[in-house]
Amino acid sequence: MKRTTVSLPDSLAAALQREARRRSSTVSDLTRRALVAFLGLSEDEPRHIPFAAVAHSGHRHTARDVEEILNEEWGRVRDR
Repeated sequence: MKRTTVSLPDSLAAALQREARRRSSTVSDLTRRALVAFLGLSEDEPRHIPFAAVAHSGHRHTARDVEEILNEEWGRVRDR
């Protein structure tokens, strides 16, 4: 396991500590769970990476239009 230091505003740190106490958990465990959820990670299934199939995008000029394609794909992921 790797140790990481994160700087948080006082209000967010206090909210994190309150939530950890409410759940009878630790700040570290709650932070790990939040990061796993935010990053869409799961032990059961591989992570969905929307641009992994960019070569199969159906766009004729993928290299030229890659920024537009990625913006479109990332927008779809955020909307979920």
